[in-house]
Amino acid sequence: MSSILTNNSAMVALQTLKGINQNLAKSQSEISTGKSVGSAKDNAAVWAISKVMESDVKGFKGISDSLALGDSTTTVARQASETITDLLTDIKGKIVAAQESNVDRAKIQADISALRDQISSIVGAAQFNGLNLLDGTDDVSILSSLDRQSNGLVSAGHITIQRQDMSTTAGVYGTGTSLNANATASAAAVANTGNTAVVTFNGSGADYSAAAATISVAGVDLTFTGAASQTETDAASYFAGAINALGLDGITASSSGAGLTVTSTRAFETADVTISNLVGNAGGTVITSLNGTGSLSLATGDIAERAENVAFSSSAAVQAGDGYKVTIGAASYSYIAGKGETMEDVAKGLKTAIDSGGVSGITSQVAYDTANAQWQLKVDNNGTSVAFSVVGNAGGEASGGLFGLDSINVTTNAGAKAALTNIETMIGSSIDAAAEFGSAQGRIETQSNFISNLSDSMRAGIGSLVDADMEEASARLQALQVQQQLGVQSLSIANQAPQSILSLFR
Repeated sequence: MSSILTNNSAMVALQTLKGINQNLAKSQSEISTGKSVGSAKDNAAVWAISKVMESDVKGFKGISDSLALGDSTTTVARQASETITDLLTDIKGKIVAAQESNVDRAKIQADISALRDQISSIVGAAQFNGLNLLDGTDDVSILSSLDRQSNGLVSAGHITIQRQDMSTTAGVYGTGTSLNANATASAAAVANTGNTAVVTFNGSGADYSAAAATISVAGVDLTFTGAASQTETDAASYFAGAINALGLDGITASSSGAGLTVTSTRAFETADVTISNLVGNAGGTVITSLNGTGSLSLATGDIAERAENVAFSSSAAVQAGDGYKVTIGAASYSYIAGKGETMEDVAKGLKTAIDSGGVSGITSQVAYDTANAQWQLKVDNNGTSVAFSVVGNAGGEASGGLFGLDSINVTTNAGAKAALTNIETMIGSSIDAAAEFGSAQGRIETQSNFISNLSDSMRAGIGSLVDADMEEASARLQALQVQQQLGVQSLSIANQAPQSILSLFR
């Protein structure tokens, strides 16, 4: 049936042409924008994913800037620490030269002071954008990543850099929790008296004419060979004179009847006494005891070092701000630990504090007691006996990593000797600081490279979701243009169909 009111062919042709035009418009949009999903109406799910990823890429750009800033700051700190290490090494060379008495120590001290001032200048100038990693103890966090969880929550990741305080500040002793249980003094006073070993010879007027014995003191052998009418008193007297004649530093001997007393005033050093090569007489064994240990044919004894000590706990942890104070006579010396330090650092810090005090006759040393697995601070006194004690408190402000540098004084023998051990501690601190910054810088660079690669990967992923396939779009555009032309012609033909009805009315 033909109708002039309804043209079904034209409607079909029109709908087809509309569809072709819509597809053509979409293809043209893809070609002009380069995106197959340009808005949420194109593909809501894909568009939403792409926008989330685009926001993350934008965030990673900010993270890259943060890492670049952190890398620059850490580089400045590392280079400063390395320079400080070199300067401390130069100071060590000066201190070694000062160990020789036939030098101008005043000029050496002037050189040391100049190097010390240069170190202080470097510490003050080692900043980037106002942030100095060589001053203070607070950690510094650098934004390093954005961590997106499966539930959509986002958290920021950080790289933490520990500041390495290279200042010479003494710190502030705290008033917090008592730490007295972590440090124990070996005595209530530091005396200047020597320690002894006693050798007792056998007999009461016995004939020593056939006797012979060798006593070794501090590695030197002395031999007594009995003569006619000699007794145990003569043996003791002979050894006393022979030991004193050696002129051993800090070693003296005396005799009283059959007893020989060997005394050592050596600080931080034991002295051995060994008995050997015994030849008896008609009365029996020549030597009967060493330090009262009984009848011996061969005996060895050590004269203990002249020094008192502070023994530090082998199990207690050291927290930042933990302070320990040693009192020697009327003077007190303290050290306050920083982050990551140990009892070894505390002992060395207290030694530096004591040496910085420059009290005449007082010397100190740090040693590890293997038997008890604990660090010790040893203190010797070559003057008048003085009181000795140690206390500890938490809650202080840490001493600087180069604490004691500003008090190095090589103009005296004692000062030069103390400076030699203390400078090693300071060099160790600066090396540790440079190593810490170097490790942090390496981590920052690795993270920066990862963020760069991750951003590129995410951009590629976003592109695979929303970017148009230009080859496909071009081919589709040409096909749709042909379809559009055919559709227009089809619609034109369909619109002409009602005109044939006119022939029916002629």
